[in-house]
Amino acid sequence: MSKRETPKKLELASIPFKIEAAAGDGLPRFNLVAYTGGQIKPAGWWDGVVVDLAGIDIQSQQMPIRFAHRGDWMNGVGHTENVSVSNGQLVAAGVVSRDTVTAREVVKAAMNGFPWQASIGGDVLEVEYLAENQTAQVNGVNIAGPMDIVRKLRLYEISIVDLGADPRTTVNIAAEHGSQEGEVIRMSADTNNNAATAGDQTPAPVAVTSVPAATPVVDPGVAQIRASQAAETTRIGNVRRICAGRHVEIEARAIAEGWDADKTELEVMRASRPKVAPVAGSGEVNLSPRVLECAIAQAVRLPSTEKDFDAATLQAAHSRFKGRIGLQELLLEAAAANGYSGRSFRQDPRAVLHAAFSSRDIAGVLSNIVNKSLLAGWISVEMAWREVAAIGSVSDFKEIASYRLTAASQYKQVAPDGEIKHGSLGDLTYSNKADTYGLMLSVTRQDMINDDLNALSNIPRMLGRGGALKVNDVFWTEFLDNAAFFTSGNANYITGATAGDTTESRLAIDGLTRAERTLMDQTDTEGKPLGIRPEILLVPTRLKVPAMQLYNSTEIRNTTASTKEPTGNPHAGMFRPVVSSYLGNATYTGHSTLAWYLLANPADLATIEVVFLNGQESPTVESADADFNVLGIQFRGYHDFGVRLQEYRAGVKAKGEA
Repeated sequence: MSKRETPKKLELASIPFKIEAAAGDGLPRFNLVAYTGGQIKPAGWWDGVVVDLAGIDIQSQQMPIRFAHRGDWMNGVGHTENVSVSNGQLVAAGVVSRDTVTAREVVKAAMNGFPWQASIGGDVLEVEYLAENQTAQVNGVNIAGPMDIVRKLRLYEISIVDLGADPRTTVNIAAEHGSQEGEVIRMSADTNNNAATAGDQTPAPVAVTSVPAATPVVDPGVAQIRASQAAETTRIGNVRRICAGRHVEIEARAIAEGWDADKTELEVMRASRPKVAPVAGSGEVNLSPRVLECAIAQAVRLPSTEKDFDAATLQAAHSRFKGRIGLQELLLEAAAANGYSGRSFRQDPRAVLHAAFSSRDIAGVLSNIVNKSLLAGWISVEMAWREVAAIGSVSDFKEIASYRLTAASQYKQVAPDGEIKHGSLGDLTYSNKADTYGLMLSVTRQDMINDDLNALSNIPRMLGRGGALKVNDVFWTEFLDNAAFFTSGNANYITGATAGDTTESRLAIDGLTRAERTLMDQTDTEGKPLGIRPEILLVPTRLKVPAMQLYNSTEIRNTTASTKEPTGNPHAGMFRPVVSSYLGNATYTGHSTLAWYLLANPADLATIEVVFLNGQESPTVESADADFNVLGIQFRGYHDFGVRLQEYRAGVKAKGEA
């Protein structure tokens, strides 16, 4: 069960409405059944809704009676005098106390036989979502999900409408003048299908006849006028029934321009799909791609949602979808925005897919969501390689060359005449090359039938994680296969396990001291110092704790009582530890759980380099409607990068054993 932070307006156009003449004051009185306790599908509630009668908060016995939930004074009808829950229904009684054109029209149309219905308006304070295959008992009846159950509703008004959502609806109205007290004319919304259920206390219809004193002679012209007016009344009634109080502008235009029922229904269908439910205090909000994207992010619970969207977009998405947009609903929304008129995904899944993906909007929405999910998967994988490698960019897939550091690049003294001498880049070069790696996955037909929106986030996350794992795999394969790179001949490889400054390669004070001196003693091609300093201590997981102790501890004590030696740690805070699980993994050539590396800052001089095509460091994921022989949505992830060992003088490898 979830509690709403911001109440949502609920309008349930559904219910019986009865008006009869009042005793003594000449005003019509009414009684109505405001809600019968069953399932209905008001606008904005995708799976339908049932209101728990036990949770309805009746704020006052005197509530306004409006027309079609319109709050302006011109659409006032009257007020209630009694509102209660009785016999499993919400009932009310009151008086048509407003003297407005709308109030007079309501009474007059009812006398003419128009089947008015009633609708309740309220703030949803608590809602429970009943998932598919779950059941619950509400209002004494077992119901099955998927469905929303409004457990708490603050009732604030009742409206008269043309067409309700609850089929068990009737209206009873008595004439203000010309009828006896208590005489009732009863109109039924559907006299064949809308019979009252057991316990319904609504009175049975009463036929009303009037006996004229004499049979009038009707002028043919008057008869024609009456027939025309009757046809117009029927047309307007059909327009209002179709618009159902939810499409005011369409209703007004349809009445003014003489639209028939078919044209009105078409316009309502077009207008109903791209709109979201009203957001309190902000009017209607367009179901923009941005709102749709936010709704998906809320549904799949992306961790960056609150930061990626502004407050208005977050509220609009929450109000429309309540954090539960489904995959089918997403595709239907996208298809409808592009002209698709179907109401069900299962009716024609392929048509929905093609309609959805014929618009740039859904492609953009999916692209944004999948890239956010991809990034989450990308950063979930170890990134130790970024701390030890130089990062470069290439513009194509050709082999590239960059020059090594040589003495020829050293500055020359400027002669008295001011001439700056030409230097040379030398003939030693590094090389690298980007290649493409990729994978394709699909949201299948089964995912769609199961309405599994999480597939939209899980698959890109898997592609992001897969891309990161591939970079690691290529990087550490290259780095660890270094038998010809770290050698005694290159003066960048030390071995030995005997304690002592010259024979120690284990990760301890002596071994680290030896590695530091070895790196700092490296020279250029002319035998001059390179002038670089070690900064990074790269270790396997087995050596993480010793590495952290050497970096953080200010002293290290020897536990042998007979041995006297200094306790200070000369390397405290000097060489930043970087730990990788790949170094000791047995599937890689050159692995070791004892070997470790002391490296220069890769921005100064790099032992290894990673290049990305056009600087794109994370994978690219694209989505599209699947091929003709596959019903689904395809995602492809690809990544263009290359890895090469570079400058052997930028690091030292310690074997860590004899």
